[in-house]
Amino acid sequence: MTTPEDLDDLDALASLADGVRRQAYRVVADGTEPVGRDEVAEALGIGRTLAAFHLDKLVAAGLLETSYARRTGRTGPGAGRPAKLYRVAAAEHAVSVPPRAYRTAAELLAEALEQAGAENVLNTVARHHGRRAAAAEGVLELLTGHGYAPAPDGPDRIELRNCPFHRLAEQFPPVICGMNLAMIDGLLAGAGLDGEWAARMDAAPGRCCVTLSKTKTD
Repeated sequence: MTTPEDLDDLDALASLADGVRRQAYRVVADGTEPVGRDEVAEALGIGRTLAAFHLDKLVAAGLLETSYARRTGRTGPGAGRPAKLYRVAAAEHAVSVPPRAYRTAAELLAEALEQAGAENVLNTVARHHGRRAAAAEGVLELLTGHGYAPAPDGPDRIELRNCPFHRLAEQFPPVICGMNLAMIDGLLAGAGLDGEWAARMDAAPGRCCVTLSKTKTD
């Protein structure tokens, strides 16, 4: 049975059917900081008014959130006013037709593992999975391909702006964050990058609980 929440998710995702709007979302999602309409307009080659229109439609759909801040380096009329900035919303949207309850199954499995104290088994499986899933590519491409949205923080550190297991990590942090770290270890090893990069637990609000640090210099 389709729930009202399912329909809301469907409406949110349907807003991305417009090609320009979808590109605008990608520009914001790829940014390491909140993005203004000027950056989106420049990236897409469209006017500022049209960029703002699509960005605000994404906000209305629940896919983006807004904040206001003064931007440095701006001149001209309105330069002193706070700019409206956009970032990806924390809310998740998923649609399954017919309805499926994979999230519920994942929550039950995570709870069972936590109660059984079987985290070591999970971490071993996650590490093996990472090795099998890795491809011979650069570290940023590898992590991007697995949904982590990596963002370099200087030449020797990488933060992961997205946690693919965010909802579960909030409910079962020791179990899921440990699994996440093990899988990233496996990905690095499978891609032959474990001698160059090391993953470690480094939790902070608004991003993945794992960061990567360079272990050697070129």
